[in-house]
Formats: sequence, structure tokens, C-alpha cells
Amino acid sequence: MKKKPAPRSHNRHSGSSFDSFLEEEGILEEVEAVAIKRVIAWQLSEAMKKKGITKNAMATRLKTSRSQLDRLLDPDNAAVQLKTITRAARALGKRVSLVLKDAA
Repeated sequence: MKKKPAPRSHNRHSGSSFDSFLEEEGILEEVEAVAIKRVIAWQLSEAMKKKGITKNAMATRLKTSRSQLDRLLDPDNAAVQLKTITRAARALGKRVSLVLKDAA
């Protein structure tokens, strides 16, 4: 006896892009901001490792506290000012470069 295939449920997101889904959920900007911050935090951490700079030494270079540096390096904290990111990059001999792209 052959089994009938189970009926397919209609997925309202089927065929739409992930960005469309996030936009419909009202979280696209938040997700994009966190993704960008994760990349920046990773790049700063990697540059510190490559140069052998500890968190305490980096905080001293930035004339800030260790807890403030931890917030900067926290990949989930998107509420970091561009000025702070730029200062940290400069302290590591780096520059920040932003590119605006057309939305798809």
C-alpha cells in the first residue's frame, strides 16, 4: 500500500529573501547592526592578538577603562559610537572604512 505524501503547509516566507523576512519581523536594522559590530569586534580583537596587545594595554592606549573596552569588543553590543571604533582602530595602526551600498 502506497503512502500519500503529507500535505504541504503554506509558508508565507517561501521564496522571499532572508532580508525580507527580517524586515517583516521588524528586526532587519538590529540584525544588520549586530552583524557589522561582530565583524568590527572580531577585527579589533584579531589586530590586538597579532600585535600582542592585552586588553589592559589597549584600554590604556585608549585612555579608557577595561570595562569600556570590553563593551567595544563585545560582538553583541551594537551601541558603540563610531568615534570609539575609530579611536581603537587608530590605536592599532588601522583605519575604519565605511561603504554604503545600494539596497538589493
